Amino acid sequence: MGRIKALLVGVDDYPESVATPLGGCANDVAAAHRLLTDLAGERADVMVLLDDEATVDAVTDAVVRHLGAAGDGDTALLWFSGHGTQREATGDDLLIEATGLNQALVCVDGPLLDKRLGALLDTVAAGGGQVVAVLDCCHSGGASRDAELTARYAPPLPAWDLGARDTQGSRTPPRHLLLAACRLDQQSFEGWFDGVRQGAFTRALVSAARAAGDDATCRELLAAAAVGVQRLGSGQRPVLYPDLPGGAVDRPFLGGGAGRAPSPHLLSHGPDGWEVDCGSVHGAGARGTEFAVVDGEPGRSVVQAWEVGVGRTLVTPVGWVPEQERVYPVELSAVALPPGTVAVDGSAAAVRELAEALSDAPLVRLVDGPEDAGDLHFRVRVRDGAAQVLRRDGTAFTEPVPYGGGADARRVVDCLTHLTRWHQLRDMTPRPSLLDELVRVEITSWGSDEPLRRDAAGEIVCAYADGQAPWVSIRLHNSSPDRTLWCLLLDLTDSYACHSLLYPGHFIGPGRTGYALDGEPVQLSLPRGRAAVPGAEGWDWLKLIVAEGELNTLPFQLPAWDPWTPFGIRDLGPVPGGGPGRWTTVTLPLRTLVPKPISGPGG
Repeated sequence: MGRIKALLVGVDDYPESVATPLGGCANDVAAAHRLLTDLAGERADVMVLLDDEATVDAVTDAVVRHLGAAGDGDTALLWFSGHGTQREATGDDLLIEATGLNQALVCVDGPLLDKRLGALLDTVAAGGGQVVAVLDCCHSGGASRDAELTARYAPPLPAWDLGARDTQGSRTPPRHLLLAACRLDQQSFEGWFDGVRQGAFTRALVSAARAAGDDATCRELLAAAAVGVQRLGSGQRPVLYPDLPGGAVDRPFLGGGAGRAPSPHLLSHGPDGWEVDCGSVHGAGARGTEFAVVDGEPGRSVVQAWEVGVGRTLVTPVGWVPEQERVYPVELSAVALPPGTVAVDGSAAAVRELAEALSDAPLVRLVDGPEDAGDLHFRVRVRDGAAQVLRRDGTAFTEPVPYGGGADARRVVDCLTHLTRWHQLRDMTPRPSLLDELVRVEITSWGSDEPLRRDAAGEIVCAYADGQAPWVSIRLHNSSPDRTLWCLLLDLTDSYACHSLLYPGHFIGPGRTGYALDGEPVQLSLPRGRAAVPGAEGWDWLKLIVAEGELNTLPFQLPAWDPWTPFGIRDLGPVPGGGPGRWTTVTLPLRTLVPKPISGPGG
C-alpha cells in the first residue's frame, strides 16, 4: 500500500494589509491531520504550514518538494483552508474563465493563482501518484448570506496580479483531482459547529470520510460532503473536478485501492430527505421509478421516487433503513413504462432466451408485433448464429452480434439498452422554459468569426480539403443580461457514443462566452477505422444542456458500442419533458464528409 504525502495549509492570522482574520482554519488542519493519522497511520507523511509559515513561496516549495516526492502508487494530498479571492479576467484569460473572473488562494502574504497551483499539482501527478487537492476557501465575492457564518473571501488588493498568463498554453485536462468547497460563483463559509469554529466543507468532508468505508471513492465522499454542507446550513455547493469516469475520482480518497467502475447515481440524505442525484434532465422517469443499491441485498435495498426535480429525485426507502451518514451507489431497477420496445424474429429458443434476458432490463420491453411498438422500436433477427438489431425499415443499427444463446442473449440486450439510452440523450427535449434561447452554440471554421449555417436538411456540413480534416472553433454564448447559467455540451457520435470532453460542464456568466477545449481548435475527423475516401461521412449531434445549477454528468457518458465490452451504465427511464426547476436543450446536427470529385465534361 502506497504512502500518503500530505501538505496541510491553514491561515487564520492574516495581516491587516492582506485580509481580515479567520478563526477556523487551524482547526480544519487539525481535523484533517487527525483523519490522516487515524485512517492511514504510518503511511501518512504530513507537512503542516500555519499562519506566517504559509507564504506563497513556502506553499509553492512544499508542493514541489514534499508532494513532489510522491511516486507511483502513492497519494499526494494538498489541503488548504483560508481566504480565496477573484478579479475580472481580461484578454486570453477569457478563453478559460467563462464566468469572466480569475481566482486565487490567499496565502499569508498574498495570492497564489489557482491555475499556477494546478500546473504545480499536475507536475506532481506526472510522477505517477494520485494527486488530490481539497480547497476550503471562497471562489467568488459577495456578502455573507448568514450572520452566523463568515465568508472565506478576501477582496483583491490593487497590487495583486491575478492574470493567468504564466500558465497560458497549458490547456490539457488536469491530471490532479479537485475537491472544492464551493463553485466559482459562491462563497465558502466557516462557523461554530458543536463548539468548534471550523469550515463547513472541512467538517462535512472529514465526517463523511470517517463514516465511509476504506474503499469509498472521491466521488462518493464529495457527494456525502455536499449534503453534509447543506445540513450545516451553508448554501454553498461543493464541486468535484474533473468528474469524468475513471482516474482519481473513482479511486479511494486516501489511496490504497484500485479504481472501480462508477455507479451512475448516488443515494444520499439531504436537507429534504433521501435523494438520488438525477432528475428530469437525466430522464429519471416519474413517480414510482425505483432504484436499487448496487451489490445490495437482492429484492431489498430499493428506493422509490416520489418527486422528480431537474437534477435530483426525492425517494423513499422501501422496507429498509439506510444509514444517514452514508452514500449508496444505486442503479435504475424499474420504470413504469420502458421507452424502448423490441420484437424478436427467431426460433422459439431464441425468443425465450431474449425474453429472459430482457426481464431485468428496465429500459426495453419485449412486444409481440408492430402494433404494440413504442416510438423507439427495434427488431432483433436471429439467423445462422448471429443476431442483428434492425430499425423499423429493416436497416441495421450495428454490426451483427454472434449468437449462441446464454451470454449472447445478454449481449444483445446490452446493445438494445445502449441504443435506447443513446437515443434518449439525443432526442430529449424539455417543456418550454425561461432559459430557452439564452445560450447559443456557434461553430466557426478555425480562424474565422463567421458562424457556419445549417443547410436545408438542418445540418452543419464540414468538408475535408486536400485530404485534411476540417478544424473548427466551438463556443457557447450566454446572451442573458443577468443570469449565470451552467452549460454542458455533449457530443453524440454515430458510433453511439456520448461524451462531454468538449465542454464538460461550467458556469457561463451573463453576456460571457465559453469555449470548447478552452479555445483550442477542434478537429472534425471521421471515426477511427472509417477510411477518409471520397463519399465517406460521419455524424455528430452536439447537444447543449443549460440549467440554473450544476448537474451530475456521469449519466450522460456512453462509450461507443462494442459487443465485447460489458455495458456499464444501465440507468434512467423515459424523459418526462419537465418537472420543477428550469433547464433547456439545443441540438445541432453536424456532418463531416469527404467530398466526391467533381466530374468534368463527359465524366
